Amino acid sequence: MASMVRALFESPLVPVANEDDAVSTCEAALPHVADAAGRMLVVHVVEKAGGAPDKASVEQREEMADELFDIVRERAAEAGVDVETRVLYGTDVGETILDAAREEDASAIVFTPREGKKWWDIFGHDARDTLVDDSDRPVVVLPGAAE
Repeated sequence: MASMVRALFESPLVPVANEDDAVSTCEAALPHVADAAGRMLVVHVVEKAGGAPDKASVEQREEMADELFDIVRERAAEAGVDVETRVLYGTDVGETILDAAREEDASAIVFTPREGKKWWDIFGHDARDTLVDDSDRPVVVLPGAAE
């Protein structure tokens, strides 16, 4: 059983949405990835509005992603875990994450719940349904840090 669990963390794709999410996800996932001697791909999805005006410019969202990735890189280095980061773009967050997981042959999609929400509400309705219903690989929801 331990080897099956370890295999989930050999090369996970880890989406992060904001600073709190990046910290919580790193705290939860990095020990497992380190134990598996794995590496992780951390992604941030810049959701395109699909014709509607975006609330923030693409440049602002890319800057935010860079800040999130700095947090991830620092914590990964402390844990001795190799990490790759990537900004993804798409109109459907769930499909964008799944496409990247397939492209990279990720061992799993791993995340933690956002603060104050049940895990089911981590992503918008469409994104969470896509991740749960359409994923061709395990989706692992780790408990977030205790408050």
